[in-house]
Amino acid sequence: MLEWFEDARLQSILFSILCGAIVGFEREYKNKSAGFRTVILICFGSTVFTLLSRMGNISDDRIAANIVTGIGFLGAGVIYQGKFSIQGLTTAAVIWSIAGVGMVVGFEEYKLAFSLTALMVIVLSLFQRIERLLADIYFVRTIHVTFQDISVSHLGEFEGFMKEHKVRLQRKGLEKKGQHLTVVYEVSGNRRNIRLANEAIISLDYVYAFNNM
Repeated sequence: MLEWFEDARLQSILFSILCGAIVGFEREYKNKSAGFRTVILICFGSTVFTLLSRMGNISDDRIAANIVTGIGFLGAGVIYQGKFSIQGLTTAAVIWSIAGVGMVVGFEEYKLAFSLTALMVIVLSLFQRIERLLADIYFVRTIHVTFQDISVSHLGEFEGFMKEHKVRLQRKGLEKKGQHLTVVYEVSGNRRNIRLANEAIISLDYVYAFNNM
């Protein structure tokens, strides 16, 4: 039994499960689509195929090289067009990166693999806070505003209203729908100012419908 655990290939597989579990826990905690088990299996599978590419008479570097292609298809499967924006890009990047960690483990570079795992967790957790901090300073959103009628005067009135809330506007599109005028704006500025402006838009009498993207 002890000899079984001393097998270098088994050690690699167990270590890949550990690395996958560390990153997978962070993903599961944030309720992402590629969660605990998925990330573990991706790291595990990459290690297995890397070990296979180095085994005896069937040694073939092309097996390990094709892991990148296979992971690319898997990563593409989690990217989708959401209602307001493209979703799943970070999850796809996690899948791609953890597969790389699994390959490093397959080459028995345990210290490097653990360091890469730790860096992934730092990027996914600490850097997210930096993103939020930057968004508080400069935030960009797209909004759809439908006015009660097709009067162009409402445009100037609404744009002046947004400037009073210290929100910058850029008109991206304009469409007439029956007796209503719909305008697409890209708004930018401080996150708090944008949130307060969005809440205030609801009370405007000349706004028929409002969609915050």
